[in-house]
Amino acid sequence: MRIDVSDVTGDRRTEGQVQANKQVLVMEERGQVSDRDPWPVAPEVREMGVKGPSFKPQVEGVKQTLRVTNPLVRECLGELMGTFVLLMFGCSASAQVKTSRETKGQYLSANMAFSVGVMSAMYLCKGVSGAHLNPAVTLSFCSLGRVPWVKLLPYSLCQVLGAYLASGLVFLVYYDAIMDFSGGNLTVYGANETASIFATYPVEHLSLSSSILDQVVGTAMLMLCILPLDDQKNSPAPDALIPPIVAVVVLGISMSMSSNCGGAINPARDLGPRLLTLTAGWGTEVFTCYNYWFWVPLTAPLLGGMVGSGMYLVFIAWHLPDLPTNPPIDSPSTKPTAEVWKQPPAPEKEGVELKIGYFQH
Repeated sequence: MRIDVSDVTGDRRTEGQVQANKQVLVMEERGQVSDRDPWPVAPEVREMGVKGPSFKPQVEGVKQTLRVTNPLVRECLGELMGTFVLLMFGCSASAQVKTSRETKGQYLSANMAFSVGVMSAMYLCKGVSGAHLNPAVTLSFCSLGRVPWVKLLPYSLCQVLGAYLASGLVFLVYYDAIMDFSGGNLTVYGANETASIFATYPVEHLSLSSSILDQVVGTAMLMLCILPLDDQKNSPAPDALIPPIVAVVVLGISMSMSSNCGGAINPARDLGPRLLTLTAGWGTEVFTCYNYWFWVPLTAPLLGGMVGSGMYLVFIAWHLPDLPTNPPIDSPSTKPTAEVWKQPPAPEKEGVELKIGYFQH
């Protein structure tokens, strides 16, 4: 069972502040002055001696009214906002590069923007939902036993919704540029096509089997590279550095495996923007083009995530020595890795010691 300590302590602190504030108000009505200040004020502000009405009690009341107490709803909101931020960076960069005819950025610019989006989104919602940002990642963690299966559908729907909303905002921000670039003709084909700003599409010569393989391999690489980052039996990265490390992994995949069909490796990253283009003027062509190719980035990453997770289990995780519960100073966990590997692997426990979930572009 996962317990968010910050939420628990935060609730207690908030209730205490509210109670203290009520006491202050009562004492002020009685003409008394309290020596307790439930709302800390910066020293430099206090020295200025500025007095005026305080809106903090009202703000606190709004906070208590809007605060979500259902853990699953909180996590879904985190996934929605995280995917929103991810696609805002990525699709905005794609729009800038495309509509400027690469005078204000190149293909690498979009790759880097998606990576920055991954890092920013993870810092934003990692403490709330784990920052999966990708149904393929959520499915993989469900299969590993790290996330309950009941969360798979709500997480995925919120990820798609976040991507849709972000794409809609990008469309509004770059509406004039898109219309000027396309001459008002929103299409999937041709030199002035603009659909690729949002969703991914294959190059003309790519076969269906190559498209599927491309997405499977890309997503498998993603999972294979991020699973060790929080595996305590491996060489875990510091928690605060996990987002930039994942962003670099995403950048590497984007720079090396995206020329075939855009490097989606994320069903939400592709389906959300594709639905936006369907409703914003591109029409059903976004789904029927290239012989109904849309299902490839929707399903192949799910398979790729499972493949990558399985590879990590079979080739790495099942062979790692188990860590003692309370290791002494001279225990294997405090010795160099080479010495630890001299010991036989411990029996594998059910599941993998992982706490992270992530995504990409």
